Amino acid sequence: MAEQRETKGKNAWYKAVIIITVLGITAIVALVTTAVLQNKPLLQKYKYGIVLDAGSSHTAVYIYEWPAEKDNDTGRVQQTHSCKVQGAGISSYSVFPGQAGASLKSCMKEAESLIPLSRHLETPLYLGATAGMRLLRMENQSLSDQVLWSVEEVLQSSPFSYQGARIITGQEEGAFGWVTVNYLSDRLKQGSGTTGALDLGGASTQISFVANQDVAEESAENAVTFRLYGNDYFLYTHSFLCYGKDQALKLALAQQTQSGDSSVLDPCFHPGYSVDRSYFSVYSSPCVMAGKPLVSRDSFTHVGAGNASLCQEVVRRIFNFSSCSFSRCSFNRVYQPPLQGPFGAFSAFYFVMNFLNLTSGSLESSREKLERYCSRPWTQISGSDAGWTLGYMLNLTNMIPAEAPDTPPLPHAGYVTLLFFISLLLFFLLFLCFRFLWPHRNSQTQMI
Repeated sequence: MAEQRETKGKNAWYKAVIIITVLGITAIVALVTTAVLQNKPLLQKYKYGIVLDAGSSHTAVYIYEWPAEKDNDTGRVQQTHSCKVQGAGISSYSVFPGQAGASLKSCMKEAESLIPLSRHLETPLYLGATAGMRLLRMENQSLSDQVLWSVEEVLQSSPFSYQGARIITGQEEGAFGWVTVNYLSDRLKQGSGTTGALDLGGASTQISFVANQDVAEESAENAVTFRLYGNDYFLYTHSFLCYGKDQALKLALAQQTQSGDSSVLDPCFHPGYSVDRSYFSVYSSPCVMAGKPLVSRDSFTHVGAGNASLCQEVVRRIFNFSSCSFSRCSFNRVYQPPLQGPFGAFSAFYFVMNFLNLTSGSLESSREKLERYCSRPWTQISGSDAGWTLGYMLNLTNMIPAEAPDTPPLPHAGYVTLLFFISLLLFFLLFLCFRFLWPHRNSQTQMI
């Protein structure tokens, strides 16, 4: 009988030890699993946007991304990829409008491969056409509409969330360029002083800056208001259509060919440069108001003289500084308040100055280098990304809903509470194990 009781006691003791051991192991596994899941690094979720810059000389596709949870209602946007569309700008397809959309397909396929498939349907897709299309619309509204329809047909067939293709105003182009310059210099987030923006394109040029006076009182069309990262900005911005580098050249050539001479000695081109140009290539532009000279010839010889000082005088003549109906003007009777702060110049301003290695240094040294460069023979010269789209995307993120960020499985308080109870359970199991082991050890000692 005593042996049976001893056997039963041992069996009960072994069962208790097994149960306590299993519970202990389970508690330890639960503790480790909870700690691992709770402290697992959270994946940053991103949203994406695509903006097509349909400029006068070419079209470029820009892909942007920003954290899904926004900062003061504005996404911290960064450009991740750009694709330059083959061929000229979409305005050049006015003769064959249907080909404008087809030209975009290669870059759009590239975008599809770069943006995660799960984000395709929610990725906004925009196209903004600038001065080239503004000029085409001035010439022929019907043709500009046909070009846009061709573009829309291709973009609507993409897997992205197509938001529209439109010709943006010059003021919008200038204002979005200002946003880009100040975003890249991190002035918007800090809420500190801002930088003015100068943008030189092929068919227009823009100036934008924060003015110290109320622009809307004197010229409402040049006043723009932005709210970015919790701050309000009141801008002066103006776009000078026809004063981009390509159209300005036509304005200068139109002035120099009014005499009807068979050749034009142009100080803005290098010595040795000589090209036959048709009058149509100059006077067909809607920017050129002067009439073609009354000559029977269809072309003239464009000859370079290479004189920077005389070139400045030629360029100066395409501006009108003489009259102003406002308190202050820049040129061509356009209101402009006093300039404020430093300025950042981009697009063609940058390309030219970077080519000449003049992005830093004094104004005087730049003038000297320009004099030397312009006088070099043409035989020694031949052969030789900031823009408005980032600002456009930044402004548009204000209208794109933010996503809630990924969160740990448990709130911090819940995590601490769970750890406390699991630790308490382990302590209790150790206590029970000790209670079961101690009598068993005593009984063995007594038997000895």
